[in-house]
Amino acid sequence: MAAPEVTFAPPGPLADHRARRKEQRGWSFYDWAASAFSTTVTTVFLGPYLTNVAQNAEAAGERITLLGIVPVTAESYYPYMVTLSVILQVLFVPLVGAVADIVRSRKVVMAIFAYLGALATMGLYFLQGTNYQLGGILFLIANVAFGAAVVVYNSYLPEIAGPDERDRLSARAWALGYVGGGLLLVLNLGLYLGHSSLGIAEDFAVRISLLSAGAWWALFALIPLTHLRTRQRENRVTHGLVVGGFRQLGHTLRELRNYPQALLFLVAFFFFNDGIQTVIALSATFADQELGLGTTTIIAAVLVVQVVGIVGALVMARAARRYGAKQVVLASLVLWSVVLFLAFIMPAGSSALFLVLGAFIGFVLGGSQALSRSLFAQLVPRDKQAEFFSLYEVSNGASSILGPLLFALTLQFLDSYRIAIIALVVFFIIGGALLARVDMRKGIADVGNAQPSVV
Repeated sequence: MAAPEVTFAPPGPLADHRARRKEQRGWSFYDWAASAFSTTVTTVFLGPYLTNVAQNAEAAGERITLLGIVPVTAESYYPYMVTLSVILQVLFVPLVGAVADIVRSRKVVMAIFAYLGALATMGLYFLQGTNYQLGGILFLIANVAFGAAVVVYNSYLPEIAGPDERDRLSARAWALGYVGGGLLLVLNLGLYLGHSSLGIAEDFAVRISLLSAGAWWALFALIPLTHLRTRQRENRVTHGLVVGGFRQLGHTLRELRNYPQALLFLVAFFFFNDGIQTVIALSATFADQELGLGTTTIIAAVLVVQVVGIVGALVMARAARRYGAKQVVLASLVLWSVVLFLAFIMPAGSSALFLVLGAFIGFVLGGSQALSRSLFAQLVPRDKQAEFFSLYEVSNGASSILGPLLFALTLQFLDSYRIAIIALVVFFIIGGALLARVDMRKGIADVGNAQPSVV
């Protein structure tokens, strides 16, 4: 008796839906992985520790220089390296975006820079004594690689999520980043604060924390790199990868003029994100110098931002589904202005009020940045995701320059931290006014994307 013929049906809509959900969950975990670098390394540990190493070198009679060329003070070494890393990101990241859109496998580009950054971060474990130059070079590599990998990561968003899914997915990933970065930071703070009872030196606890951030980044990056599908595309490289990347970048910059709403959004984002990044970068200095608060309070505020940021990102994503992401971002800019006003009037020594302010910052931070990412994803042309998100990342990086400059000039000439902090409101006013002029429906139509139900 012949065996019955067995036929196999192609995967149906349910299987496709499950596959896409799996890919989206995997994609979200890159925020979890990379946020360890942002929290443990750049926000808390590296700045003070690298400054201390530079001071040790200066005390030993060494001349402190940037890359052995420009002489600087030990105290200014780390801020200068941050500035230099931002400049390198602005120059390098657009090329990465262009290359990612002309090679066959975008995921390979993401993996290269994610692991380059993670390995450089793990290398910070060897930062000790007077070898401040090693720390500066490794930080440069890690920070530039971080920005390059994020460009490719963000470029997947319009590819793996439909118009009505992007706000939710972006916010969920941002919230996951707060959880991951915050969890590792709590563990590292426990190690740092309890180093004496554990019988280890303080600097060794810091080095272990820096090592753990790189290891965390490398380990959990495996999740998105495993789950993101490799979408084979035509390789458009005809004159070598670098030459092809520069040609593609030039084409993207010229083509951006054909998408005026995307261009207007990038300019708006440049201004309001400048305000956001400056508040994040200088709030600890404001708390220390103007409010007279201790390190423990500042660290506690960082943790509050991480925890409340999870709630803020999810709540604002829910609001975006009802009112539209653009309207929610505009509302968040008003709340950022309120943050500055509260900081301006806050009495010195108010630890409890500063923690409340940290909660306020956390609530608006995650939502405003996550929704900005998903908003821009609506304005990106098909097959040019990495190129356009590289411009988004350049706007993100370059916007870390004007705010600190305004803060420093105000502080220098008016000698007031309070006036310096309230002066940052100008960035939210300009950014909000420009964002209000962005016609999302027209911008989405210009690039041929499907219109979401609420814009």
